[in-house]
Parts: sequence; C-alpha cells; structure tokens
Amino acid sequence: MEISWSDFEKVQMHVGTILEAEDFPEARIPAYKLLIDFGEEIGRRKTSAQITDLYKKEDLVGHQVVAVINFPKKQIANFMSECLVLGAVGAKKEVTLLHPGLKVKNGLRIS
Repeated sequence: MEISWSDFEKVQMHVGTILEAEDFPEARIPAYKLLIDFGEEIGRRKTSAQITDLYKKEDLVGHQVVAVINFPKKQIANFMSECLVLGAVGAKKEVTLLHPGLKVKNGLRIS
C-alpha cells in the first residue's frame, strides 16, 4: 500500500537516549519498560519494548534509539506507553532496535 508524502510527514520520528530500562513482568509478552530522553523540546517519554531476546536492560542505558512520538498513549497492562520505539523484526520475532549510526543530539527528527 502506498502512502502520500503528506501522510509520511505526519509521523514524528525522533532520536532519544534511553535513561532507564527495567523489567516489565506484567506484560503478556516479555518486555522492558524504558524511559527515553528526547531533549528539551520534547522531554522524556516512557514506553514498553519487546526487545528482551537481543538486549539486556543494563546494556540499554545510554543507547540512542529512534521512536515515533505522536501516537496516542497506549495502556499496556498497568503501564502507559507514550511513544513507540522502532526496530526490525526478525523471523523469530526478535527485535533489533533502529538507531543513528553516530551519536546525535536528542530530539533530532528523522526524515
């Protein structure tokens, strides 16, 4: 399905740095709770990410990621997710996080 350029422009993808990663035992599918810093203008956002197959929570802190920040908030179990971290999903449902190749300023928009 094709989308228009104006549809693409509505999706706000930004770079942020993971500040905290903790277990999320209430999640139906194994996941971590993440706190991500998107810089002064956007601020900090929480999310849940099903990335436990390839990542240890202690290795995620300080890691930059790409996330969509303008979806409505979504309740996952007892947790309110405020953004969607992007990743490539493999054949066994393992998720490889998308990130900039070099360290960049938090909040930069992906286009």
